[in-house]
Amino acid sequence: MLFKKKVLSSSVALALVGSAMPALAQDDGLEIEEVIVEGGIRASLKRSMDIKRDSVGVADAISAEDMGKFPDTNLAESLQRVTGVSISRQRGEGSQITVRGFGPEYNLVTLNGRQMPTHNGENRSFDFGDLASEGISSVVIHKTGNATAPTGGVGSLVNIITTKPLEAGSIATFGAKAVHDTSTALGDDYTSEFSGLYSETFADDTIGVALSASAQSRNNAVNVAGIGGWWTLPGDTDSLAQSVPVDANQINRPTTANENLSVPQSQSYRLSEYSTDRINGQLTLQWAPSETVTATLDYTYSEFDLEQSYSDLSAWYGLGNQAPNQSSSWDEGPISSAFYYKEKNDHADFAMGTGNDGSANENKSLGFNLDWMVSDNLTLNLDYHDSSADRGATSPYGNSSLVTMASYNRMGTHGYFDKDLPVLELDLGSEPDGSPRPLYKNDMIITGSVFGNSLASMNLEQTKLSGTYDFSDVTSVDFGVTLTEMDNRNASASVDRGTWGGISEPGYISDILVRSSMADSFDQISGSEDPRRQTEYFTTTLDQLVELAEKLPVGASEEVGDCGTPYCALSDWENESRLGEETLSAYFQLSHATEFDGMPMDLTLGLRYEETDVNSQTLETVFTGVYSEAGEEYYLVKSDAKGFSSYDDGYNLFLPNLDIKLEISEDIVARASVSKTATRAPFTDLNGGVSVGGDNFKFGNARASGGNPGLVPMESENFDLSFEWYYGDSDYLSIGYFHKEVENFISNGFDTRNLFGLTDPASGGEYLATAQAEGLNPQGSPIPILKAMKDAGLFDADGRYYGTAANDPLLFTVSSPVNEKTAKVDGMEINLQHNIGDTGFGFIVNATVVDANVAFDPNLLKENQFALYGLSDSANFIGFYDKDGINVRIAYNWRDDFLGGVGAGQGSQSITPQYTEAYAQWDMSASYEISDNLTVFMDGINITDETYRVHGREEMQVMQAGQTGPRYNLGVRYTF
Repeated sequence: MLFKKKVLSSSVALALVGSAMPALAQDDGLEIEEVIVEGGIRASLKRSMDIKRDSVGVADAISAEDMGKFPDTNLAESLQRVTGVSISRQRGEGSQITVRGFGPEYNLVTLNGRQMPTHNGENRSFDFGDLASEGISSVVIHKTGNATAPTGGVGSLVNIITTKPLEAGSIATFGAKAVHDTSTALGDDYTSEFSGLYSETFADDTIGVALSASAQSRNNAVNVAGIGGWWTLPGDTDSLAQSVPVDANQINRPTTANENLSVPQSQSYRLSEYSTDRINGQLTLQWAPSETVTATLDYTYSEFDLEQSYSDLSAWYGLGNQAPNQSSSWDEGPISSAFYYKEKNDHADFAMGTGNDGSANENKSLGFNLDWMVSDNLTLNLDYHDSSADRGATSPYGNSSLVTMASYNRMGTHGYFDKDLPVLELDLGSEPDGSPRPLYKNDMIITGSVFGNSLASMNLEQTKLSGTYDFSDVTSVDFGVTLTEMDNRNASASVDRGTWGGISEPGYISDILVRSSMADSFDQISGSEDPRRQTEYFTTTLDQLVELAEKLPVGASEEVGDCGTPYCALSDWENESRLGEETLSAYFQLSHATEFDGMPMDLTLGLRYEETDVNSQTLETVFTGVYSEAGEEYYLVKSDAKGFSSYDDGYNLFLPNLDIKLEISEDIVARASVSKTATRAPFTDLNGGVSVGGDNFKFGNARASGGNPGLVPMESENFDLSFEWYYGDSDYLSIGYFHKEVENFISNGFDTRNLFGLTDPASGGEYLATAQAEGLNPQGSPIPILKAMKDAGLFDADGRYYGTAANDPLLFTVSSPVNEKTAKVDGMEINLQHNIGDTGFGFIVNATVVDANVAFDPNLLKENQFALYGLSDSANFIGFYDKDGINVRIAYNWRDDFLGGVGAGQGSQSITPQYTEAYAQWDMSASYEISDNLTVFMDGINITDETYRVHGREEMQVMQAGQTGPRYNLGVRYTF
């Protein structure tokens, strides 16, 4: 047979996550037609192509161009070049991935085949910004299910593979670079990055040591113009308190109930400066005392520290301020938004804010792997790892801070929305001579503040015993059992001082204010040049502002933080949830190499079974009583103590897979895959605690919300079909079709239940007796009955009635997540990788087109809708040159617009969609090998200074418009 078992088993070891443990990944039996050992772009592309070709299922990969030289400094920015993968960015840097339209929470990330914890706290999405690329050997994206792999990725399973010394042999490399981020205005112009990788073997290659480390510092800025949401109202709304008037000053204003108009809630400009430090390191020790036994011990550590400082200016609109003589203009369409919108104000606030906070992410993983070839037919593998991921504040101000100041001389607010940048124009009144009034420091006062604090922590302990038994050269079976214990903790608290009307006298803070300008802060976005835009404002440091604010009196009932004032974070958690999952899994997978009509064919048939127990503990506010004051509302009595509720549940999963790989010819491969994959619910949905909507509510309208520990995972039935033509040493064309039908998506459900054992004062007992005595309808309004009870002396001395045990239970309408939605996703992927002869030139072109049968309808104003976030088409073009020691690569990455989420700013409608508009970015890199040991290189990220924009129900409804700026690296790498 042309295709032998040795090739099959080695391919599985390289490409399947379940077998990509350290010992199996070093299997040297893979028979590749030609092996390229030198570094460079073409060698990297060939290694990635070989992984793709030898996989039984559908997979793509990125490999390091040389030891310590991954294609990008950030893993997410490398992965965006893979067909079907798109990324989201934070602070202008790649952060999380979307695969085939499924967002980060639907993709599982493993390190050397081991499931990794996350520090998100709320969901299971992994932040690639924590990991530097040095020390990474390759990243494999598995797009089809496999019984040997951990469960969790409906979209994909991403396996990050690090350097193993017994594979790498003897090598040492060191790199240093200077980073210039053009966006920063306050940080250092240049920061440094250092990295090194050392691998060595001893005792006749039976002992290996590999150590990789990197340290990076970066300063950058993000400037954002934001709208705090849009109010969308029927066109026939003519109440001045709710909308804009219908008069001749309103140009093209919708006027009928079938039309809608949208007005902005607020406008702001924010300038944020970030300082980040990233430390990564991994130590790997290997010992192979014999040809049949290999032991591996490894420790991985990463830390990402972030400090943020910002300043902003903002103004709120008030619908009641839309005076009849103020004109506005509206675009045409089902939802008509303002081209420009004007309001009159009467000494409203012109607000300015400042903040300074910090946080740290820390990841640790200790693992041990023992691989034992028991016989020529049987191999056993024991793998254990204990990993953690933590996130917490590093500043006394917490990880979210804001202190505001304001002048109360805003007489008019005008917004212009006909360009990419929303333009805010303010009328700050007039001087006695009639000239426009400028900004005065003595007008400024301190107003409200918010200090938020949170932590997230996940611990994951996993033990796996697996094996492979070869029945023959062409048939084998993989089997294994895994015990996974996961604990996730999420906690938060905030200190809010709602003194938005001011707490100081004008002039109290004038000495610490600096007159500043935002005139050049949005120079890459159309509209920034508008002379009407408010650009002048005052800045100060948070330390200075807090120092003065703390000298002012604080009300006895006001919230204070750990420092004893309202101006710091609180670590006495107001909200806390703990979720534990214990999963026992077992799998069995049969692999068989045969022929079909003379063509080599590989078959893989597997089944994975899992049992998961869930325990949820949530800190709840306890209410001990409810009373009426004979009005139309109930009032709850809150206990000073809080308690943890505990809920237990569980579920089982059966996940089969069938993969067929057919070599139609020496160069053409066809694949078909049918599998079932699953993604577990987010932690916030699984947490079982209940939160009451407020301390008071109207009769019959008691509401609460909570999680649901009984949620089952979202399960996807997947079908993949692909054709691949490998027509050159590192050239190929692939075309693939995929279909996913996902059930158990989560939406909101409602049920009625009694909480805290409370009884309903307006029911049963004395209430019913009074109604009968007074001849009143007990099913009607409770107010007359309660007043009669009050007159009868049934209320206490404080004028309250708490009811008795004879009253009926008080029923709350509780909203909680439920599994009930289904979605179908179809897509096509195409990828062409081509080297132009021996010229050194080549290119990669790929595109993904994806569609789903669920979408958000922006014309439905009040309905909650189900839609897939992040679903979008994407495409990449990469051109490269690799010859004579010169490597040059330029990459164009495009992602179409997509629904990023639902929800808007404070005070606006919560079901407003947020669409991230299509975005494209050019990156480049170049290097020159001065000698066999010394290489100099340069990288450029976002070299054309692209900007981004987010809008609401239509493009006119801008939500965010921001710019980040290019980033350049200049460095040197020396290999010993």
